[in-house]
Amino acid sequence: MAAPTRGQYHARVQYDGQKIEQRFPRSAGYDRAWMIENSMGPNAVWLTEFLCEVLSLQPGMKVLDHGCGRAMSSIFLAREFEVEVWANDLWIKAEDNQQRIDAAGCNGRIHPVHAEAHNLPYEPGFFDAIVSLDAYHYFGTDDLYIGYLTRFLKRGGGLGVVIPGVTREVGVEPPENLRKDWHWDFASFHSVEWWRRHWQRTGKVDIRTADWLPDGWMYWAMWDRLCAETRNEPVDESKMVAEDAGRNLGFVRLAAQRCLQDRWP
Repeated sequence: MAAPTRGQYHARVQYDGQKIEQRFPRSAGYDRAWMIENSMGPNAVWLTEFLCEVLSLQPGMKVLDHGCGRAMSSIFLAREFEVEVWANDLWIKAEDNQQRIDAAGCNGRIHPVHAEAHNLPYEPGFFDAIVSLDAYHYFGTDDLYIGYLTRFLKRGGGLGVVIPGVTREVGVEPPENLRKDWHWDFASFHSVEWWRRHWQRTGKVDIRTADWLPDGWMYWAMWDRLCAETRNEPVDESKMVAEDAGRNLGFVRLAAQRCLQDRWP
């Protein structure tokens, strides 16, 4: 059988509601139009559900949703796990997120905050857990960032992220099949093993999970295409992700606990 030509993968990737419901059953209860309206990239509700499969959250916990965008992930966390969420973002104003939070019936359980990732307004050890969906790669590749962020996490508290990544590290030049659509800030995409080492070598956290979302590229491409068609506007990376078909692109999941005692003070 001949290898698929450029464009064939993109034509194949159609939204499959049944497949999505099977993979993300909690997310299936959320209005698709609402998710499209508030989407700022890959589906943050799906990614949050994927993360929470390996990150233990208990009712009443204080959780920082770091880089929450339009607070879809925060609303999911508050509803599904009955936690109290601080919805932190730089690009979306707190008052705008407050409107979405109120409309979702989560007033008092989610606190929107407008803050830059390196200037967080929280007390040391304030949070039981910190999560970040499709955001951590924008600031967390800094070797020293995890030391800053974990200041706000209780000893033994959970830290979890899901971020775009690559199956293997990219050199000076991107993979040949991606060069046409590559953007400079994709340099923040790293492999599972890169992220594992990046966190582990600091001695600040104990890694519990470091893995890859199976067929993550397909869910990414499905969602991009659905958003593009619904909004009647292109999504920059949609065709690239679909045509790559998982050879290079997908999602990295990391879950860890803050060490009870730092290995290297």
